[in-house]
Amino acid sequence: MGIMKEFKEFAVKGNVVDMAVGIIIGAAFGKIVSSFVGDVIMPPIGVLLGGVDFSSLAFTVKEAVGEIPAVVIGYGKFIQTVIDFTIIAFAIFIAIKAINSLKRKEEAPKAPPEPSAEEALLIQIRDLLKERK
Repeated sequence: MGIMKEFKEFAVKGNVVDMAVGIIIGAAFGKIVSSFVGDVIMPPIGVLLGGVDFSSLAFTVKEAVGEIPAVVIGYGKFIQTVIDFTIIAFAIFIAIKAINSLKRKEEAPKAPPEPSAEEALLIQIRDLLKERK
C-alpha cells in the first residue's frame, strides 16, 4: 500500500503535471514549426536554389546482386537533414527573438511612483538640513 501512495504523490505533483503539459505543447509546437519550415520557408528557398534536393545523393559500397539489395551510404539524406535543421533552428531563433522583443516592450520601465506625503516631508527636511550645513 505504501508504494501506491508514494506513486500517487509523485504522479500528481505539480511538477510532473507541468512537465507533461510542456511535453504535449512542445510536440504540438514541433509540428507547427515543421509545417512552417516545410510549407512556408522551404518552397521559396527551393526556388532560389533551383530545386536542389540532396536526399538522393548516395555512395554505393556494394552493388545489388540478385535479390540482395545494394549497400548504400546515403550521405545526401544527412546533408538534407543538416540543412533542414539549420533552417528550423534559424526560424525558431527569429520567432523567439520577436517574442522577446514584444516582452521587452511590455516590461518597459515605468516611472517611479510619486512619493507619499510622509516621504515628501522627509525629503524636504533632508534638503533643509543640507542647506544649514
